[in-house]
Amino acid sequence: MIFRVSTKGDLQSLERIYPAAFPEEDLLPVVRSLVTGSVDVLSLVAEDDGKVVGHVAFTICSVGDVSAALLAPLCVDPERHKQGIGTALVREGFKRLQKRAIDQVLVLGDPRYYGRFGFAAERAIRPPYPMPEDWADAWQSLSFGTGADQIEGTLVVSGVWQDPSLWG
Repeated sequence: MIFRVSTKGDLQSLERIYPAAFPEEDLLPVVRSLVTGSVDVLSLVAEDDGKVVGHVAFTICSVGDVSAALLAPLCVDPERHKQGIGTALVREGFKRLQKRAIDQVLVLGDPRYYGRFGFAAERAIRPPYPMPEDWADAWQSLSFGTGADQIEGTLVVSGVWQDPSLWG
């Protein structure tokens, strides 16, 4: 298994695995924008025997004058679930973000899943748009321990993430 930066050439594979993994959501417009757009994104794929089996994107954002990353989306081919691919993709992304001096990662997702990485409910950094109240515990952050856990403010996003419908 190798982890590498995604390319436009990976779109065909991503257009196959995202609908299979998330049949109730149309994430393809977001994925296409992140893979082909000009927004600062760390977009990684997991490739096994020449086949893309997973993807994760970290969009570089800010809170005030501090850089942060938004983890979304994350997907693994359903035929390859429960093999640690998603976990490995996220951890690889963390390593690469730290090399870029990004110290804070935020995610809107299942606390049971993201808690395994150390994510916890976030109250000091607000999402860019109002979210349903019952999603409050799904808005989470992780600090790599360099003072980023003291950041307060609203996450400033760009590109596709400026669509309020993606936030609730």
